[in-house]
Amino acid sequence: MSFDISRPQQAAVLSRTPRRSDAVAQVLGGFKTIADGLDYAARGVTGFNFYGGRGALADVLPYADLRHRAISTARKLLSLGLKRGDRVAVVAETGSEFMAVFFGCQYAGLVPCPVPYSMYIGGRDAYVQRIAGMFRAADVSAVITTEDVKEHIREGAAVAGVSVVFSHAELAACPESMTRLEGFGPDDVAYIQYSSGSTSSPKGVLIMQKSIMANAEGMLRHGLRVRPDDRAFSWLPLYHDMGLVGFCLAPMLGQVTVDYLPTTAFARRPTLWLKLMSENRSTISYSPTFGYELAARRINGEAITLDLSNWRAAGIGGDMVRADVLNEFAKSLSLAGFNARAFVPSYGMAESTLAISFSDVDAPIKIDTVDLAALKTKQRAIPAKNSNDRVRGFVICGAPLPQHVIEVRDDKGKALGEREVGRIFVMGPSIMAGYFKAEEATAQALGSDGFLDTGDMGYLLNGEIVITGRAKDLILHNGRNIWPQDIEWAAETIVPLKSGDVAAFAIEGADGDDEVVVLVECKLSDPLQQAELRKNVHMKVSQAAGVDCTIVLVAPRSLPFTSSGKLSRAGARDRFLSGEIAEVAGTH
Repeated sequence: MSFDISRPQQAAVLSRTPRRSDAVAQVLGGFKTIADGLDYAARGVTGFNFYGGRGALADVLPYADLRHRAISTARKLLSLGLKRGDRVAVVAETGSEFMAVFFGCQYAGLVPCPVPYSMYIGGRDAYVQRIAGMFRAADVSAVITTEDVKEHIREGAAVAGVSVVFSHAELAACPESMTRLEGFGPDDVAYIQYSSGSTSSPKGVLIMQKSIMANAEGMLRHGLRVRPDDRAFSWLPLYHDMGLVGFCLAPMLGQVTVDYLPTTAFARRPTLWLKLMSENRSTISYSPTFGYELAARRINGEAITLDLSNWRAAGIGGDMVRADVLNEFAKSLSLAGFNARAFVPSYGMAESTLAISFSDVDAPIKIDTVDLAALKTKQRAIPAKNSNDRVRGFVICGAPLPQHVIEVRDDKGKALGEREVGRIFVMGPSIMAGYFKAEEATAQALGSDGFLDTGDMGYLLNGEIVITGRAKDLILHNGRNIWPQDIEWAAETIVPLKSGDVAAFAIEGADGDDEVVVLVECKLSDPLQQAELRKNVHMKVSQAAGVDCTIVLVAPRSLPFTSSGKLSRAGARDRFLSGEIAEVAGTH
């Protein structure tokens, strides 16, 4: 019997899935594979709900229906002549069609590779090249795409030498292979996740079935302490680890209902996130810091109309956690019943499936305020003696998940003590198997001792991790270590600048020392106003970081961002040096 996967059967009026399955006990771990977990979740009534750009319920996918559609899709995929272990790229639009293909691959013994749907990063040509790089990196055998980006995908596939490209509608028209379905075991690959910084030369992170099981159980049981009546909400892209693992795979493995808003809809109307959470009485949602900042800025007087009192886990991940932004969000949404104790600063990355550490649920965020001079010159996080000192506050991101170990090491690989700043290494069952067909990159990231080099810098405090920044972004200036975010955040306090308008990085100066460059997106056209902005930024940066720098005003939307929405300082530096990012006219 064939099943049309292009359009789910729907009643005249959609009804979202409930928040709990009373007839089925909640199980938060013990599954062997993703398909094993879906087989169990399908016995209940929870599932996925998809909202449109205006906030109306557009599609409903109970886990029982997802399993049925996934098995049908598995047979259709196998009818294309694909063999066990082949990689299948699938455009990760937020919707039931992506879910059917991703989970269908699990039953078919195929490896799904979610790729970005959005083209906002760099336009059409950049999107095509980026997609082609992903297809090559995973050596994909087939691509499944949405209709609206099919031509772009076909172009990228042609560049990568991939000939099998189907839209969801075209796949739906395929016959179902009667071949016996042979899914994966615990030691098989679950999917390939592209690292968030990937651009022209992306790295495909190999995540095993047993790794996602370990990470999901750690999040469900320990990180978020999931309950039977929890209901999750997400606007995060499903091609990114926080969206895919945190708000698709893990909730399914915990039989938790998830409500989705497309990422593009959130970008246009950030407050829709909060309005739908209020309507659905959602309890768990995550965002990078910039998401909280956008929502707080746009909410205006509408907070009093919302009820966010059920939101018990407001996670932060994907970028540096900023206490000032969280405080402003809590203040703006207090009238909606939001409790600041809901904030859950976290740390993770695709190379560790997703999660590495969580701060305590239902507890105030913890901030470690340290002496800025000692941090820069001695690489030690010494507690500030009084508020009159030049200080820096870091949000503590919690203890590692059970069975995981975090070490902070110096440049020679020696483990450091508490409050000593160094490079962060992680070991545990969630760690990736490696990068697909990239032995050199894998050897650089994974040591013979089983530890993953995260590329992040930080220090330990009472067994909890504190992140100070990315190692590759660190600026060496006059014998001091300077974190670029200190410069950027200081500059962004100046009106009319906002988060994401400033990028700081170093270029080699004539004397071999780092010369600090600060790119500032500028909408001002008046030369006098531009000069005033330049002067104010220079003064703020000097006060905050004690560094002399070159201020360059650039056009709006010039600065590059990664697939997860993080500022790419390396990309900004490369574009600046190549002349691709140029100074706006009238600034001198």
